[in-house]
Amino acid sequence: MTGRVAAVALFAAAAHGQSVVPAPSSSAYVIRYDHWSANDEKDYGRFIAELGDSGCATVDRCLHDARNPFRGTDPPGTVFDSDCADFPYVLRFYFAWKRSLPFSYESEVQPRGATNDLRYTRLGNSVAGRAEPAGGNGYAILDTMRDAVSSASYRIDPDLEEPYEQDLYSPAIAVGSIRPGTVVYDPNGHLITVWRVDPDGRIHYFDAHPDRSVTRGFYDLRFVRSSPGMGAGFKNWRPQTLVGAAKQADGTYTGGHIVLAANKDIPDFSDEQYFGNGVRPEDNTDWNEGVFTLNNEVLDYYDFVRAKLAGGTLSFDPLREIADMVDSNCADLQYRVQAVDLAIQQGLDNQPEPERLPPNIYGTEGDWETYSTPSRDARLKTAFKELRDTAERFVRMADSHDKKLNYHGKNLAADLLGVYDRRAATCRIAYTRSDGSHVALGYEQARLRLFDMSFDPYQCVERRWGASAGDEFAPCADNTIKTAWYEAERNLRNQIDRTYDARMDFSLAELKTPGPGKGVPAPPDTDVRAYLMSRMRLTSARLERRF
Repeated sequence: MTGRVAAVALFAAAAHGQSVVPAPSSSAYVIRYDHWSANDEKDYGRFIAELGDSGCATVDRCLHDARNPFRGTDPPGTVFDSDCADFPYVLRFYFAWKRSLPFSYESEVQPRGATNDLRYTRLGNSVAGRAEPAGGNGYAILDTMRDAVSSASYRIDPDLEEPYEQDLYSPAIAVGSIRPGTVVYDPNGHLITVWRVDPDGRIHYFDAHPDRSVTRGFYDLRFVRSSPGMGAGFKNWRPQTLVGAAKQADGTYTGGHIVLAANKDIPDFSDEQYFGNGVRPEDNTDWNEGVFTLNNEVLDYYDFVRAKLAGGTLSFDPLREIADMVDSNCADLQYRVQAVDLAIQQGLDNQPEPERLPPNIYGTEGDWETYSTPSRDARLKTAFKELRDTAERFVRMADSHDKKLNYHGKNLAADLLGVYDRRAATCRIAYTRSDGSHVALGYEQARLRLFDMSFDPYQCVERRWGASAGDEFAPCADNTIKTAWYEAERNLRNQIDRTYDARMDFSLAELKTPGPGKGVPAPPDTDVRAYLMSRMRLTSARLERRF
């Protein structure tokens, strides 16, 4: 059975519950098809959906998971590696390799303007070189590609096609265009891959991290919009075609070169996610003045995305939404356990604090990038804040009898509080203290100490989980210098906005004084219980007066 037919059979067999393990094959990357067919793209989406749904917790486990139909072609002992920026490329090339499909990638990008870091250029980047790896060893190609790719590879204006085409394009916000395999670029330096879109328009993603863990969540306000030059948002893989190649007797192609489709030749290319779906602003710098309209109603961008992917109707089941958001936050807390454990296992808490913070705590390299958690923590805190804000939004929608709210009870605040408490009660987070004993935290306990949890990998595990006194904190061996750093970093912990362009290489003495790049004095409100309790009482009193 040839590669494409075999893989289709494997997907079909898996769909019917059969256990199929393909025979091992050569590690060489050969091309047998000169382009990706519509079925290839569908199967790639299915491949992504299977991995997303598998629950795999590391990059290596994902590609060795039983739901990867190609797992049997990889020799025993093969280890797969990736961080967040590499992960979409690893998945795309792996599939192309196993299906003998053409693949090329950006091997070099250059800044459009001055910058100290390609990953966070203010005006974005352009593609300065491309690589066509056909004929090499697939595992070696993965290694080479990971070294070439970074989050800078995605930071490209959607309309920029010179001097080379970029690997991905900006799709229309439409059913079928945002799909399993779609990539989302957060200009704060993070990448996610869509693996499912629900009928109600909610987007499920999975992503990798510098510690090689894989996590899952919902697309939301954590993934910010930005100017078109920064290339944020949804991206699909640009069609590639091998031209000028010679087909050999064994069915493989040799020679030739790969041509990428231009924006004008891609049916669902659109930059509406940057400029809205109305009249495009005359100047690209006014991108955020664009509006998003559906059914003659102006919508918030995130509501617009959800409504479009739901087929044009925006509807919220508030009880389900709040329950799912609590579950998602709990999962993120569990993922954080793994991330902190890796730092402790590497013994960073036993090393002295560096004399200065990195130039920017959110975008760096080395041990800090791998084992610190400021970006992960900022996204987590944003999710907790969004949960509180969403609860308030739903209550306000109920007050105004908004038809987009699918709720038929009498006291939404009380019902939301009940759902919140029930889901929170099922969430338990456990970590191992410095003396080897275990501590369990409930959801509300974790929320209460969210802004006390240290992102600094050089501090004890108790501080990493927000303990500061009492029996829980007792095993912490941090000296007075580490304690001073922990206190000085408080304002940075209070900050949920990731400022990648801010200078942060402060000494301890410098960090103790207020100033730019040093955080904010108070954290945002994440107390959904307090809000719902107050609104529940108001609604109950109103109902009592009515009767």
